[in-house]
Amino acid sequence: MYLGLDLGTSGVKAMLIDGDQTIVGSANGSLDVSRPHSGWSEQEPAHWVRATQEAVAGLMAKHPKELAAVRGIGLSGQMHGATLIDAADKVLRPCILWNDTRSHVEAAALDADPRFRALTGNIVFPGFTAPKLAWIRQHEPDIFAKIAKVLLPKDYLRLWLTGEYISEMSDSAGTSWLDTGKRAWSPDLLAATHLSEEQMPTLVEGTQQAGMLRSELAAQWGISGNVVVAGGAGDNAASACGMGTVSDGAAFVSLGTSGVLFAANGSYLPKPESAVHAFCHALPNTWHQMGVILSATDALNWHSGVTGKSAADLTGELGETLKAPTGVTFLPYLSGERTPHNDAVIRGAFIGLEHESSRAVLTQAVLEGVAFAIRDNLEALRSAGTGISRVTAIGGGSRSRYWLASIATALGVPVDLPADGDFGAAFGAARLGLIAATGADPIAVCTPPVTSGTIEPVSALSGAYEEVYTRYRALYPAIKSLAR
Repeated sequence: MYLGLDLGTSGVKAMLIDGDQTIVGSANGSLDVSRPHSGWSEQEPAHWVRATQEAVAGLMAKHPKELAAVRGIGLSGQMHGATLIDAADKVLRPCILWNDTRSHVEAAALDADPRFRALTGNIVFPGFTAPKLAWIRQHEPDIFAKIAKVLLPKDYLRLWLTGEYISEMSDSAGTSWLDTGKRAWSPDLLAATHLSEEQMPTLVEGTQQAGMLRSELAAQWGISGNVVVAGGAGDNAASACGMGTVSDGAAFVSLGTSGVLFAANGSYLPKPESAVHAFCHALPNTWHQMGVILSATDALNWHSGVTGKSAADLTGELGETLKAPTGVTFLPYLSGERTPHNDAVIRGAFIGLEHESSRAVLTQAVLEGVAFAIRDNLEALRSAGTGISRVTAIGGGSRSRYWLASIATALGVPVDLPADGDFGAAFGAARLGLIAATGADPIAVCTPPVTSGTIEPVSALSGAYEEVYTRYRALYPAIKSLAR
């Protein structure tokens, strides 16, 4: 048996698979996000441990014998978080999360140093780890002085699981400290934020062994024998392993809290000015590009909170047949935007409201706004040299056929639906645990799921969508000055 642990923003998912990659069971532990100030987003690392214990306890209750047979564990996690620990492994402050934008001034200052884009292949985004450390040094110098290690969220879980300070390439590529082409820490970039390699974890590939499960935890979980912990992956690269998106040109769209358009690359293809992320993949000698929007299902959940209706009820009001745009446009910039704008200050908006704008009209606009934001990502990926002819949909938002039809029409490409099953980050992490424990061929393990169906673009609405997308593109520069 092999265990995948996915540390997300809203919870930890634990998944068991067997040697044939059949899913045996899964369980979850819940998490909350603290937002003490506008633009801030934090979590206590102790809550990650608690949620992981909850998730594993769920598996113990239903599958104790299978859990006892675990031989490999893979880790996946939300990226970019700054988890700061002292020399005694004590957490110094709450982790600053991926969607925290407080360090936009520091990010701009680091991005102005040409070495960062040249070595990392990426813009220094406010959500990345390095500017957060620059913010800590400026605003919390006493804490900065005590930092012994900077760990990404899943790698803090690894420390708890194994006692080791280890990270891997895909997650570390999102820190702004990795030489992405060389797959190694850059001493120059670390020095630019007054840090050193000694304060970073050791780097391995995501498929490699990266510690052994501590005997105390193994005993607590009823596991006997040695358990290998794999390097693992950042959440999107882990999802790609779960989806089999590991070969050049394969792509998926993820509708989670954030939205991601992800394409695997056989070579390193940076184009930072496009705001496309060029990161290492979880498999050796592979890279990937992705466009990221900060609010996907988060936008629908916000709308749900305002209207007092569940997200399922809201999308259910629209039915499954795609409707023509109504004239109301939604910009989903609720906490800023990453690709293609790299703008931490911009905020969302409804444009074109009138007396007749019903709740259903607003819901439709929210779904379309996210679809057009993903279209922005597609255009950015194309400008960076990646062509996409079809995508596979994953994430909670992919349960809405209406939303997927909107995305297919906005992108102008078919959207494939995987057969029933969970092929997300926890499954990808479990696959990496299997590879690390057995030495199996990563390409042979990370195969794509069977496609259960395809949602084609609605050709009758392509012209209307193109017209509204042109309007959508014009709205960002129109409201940009108002957000300052």
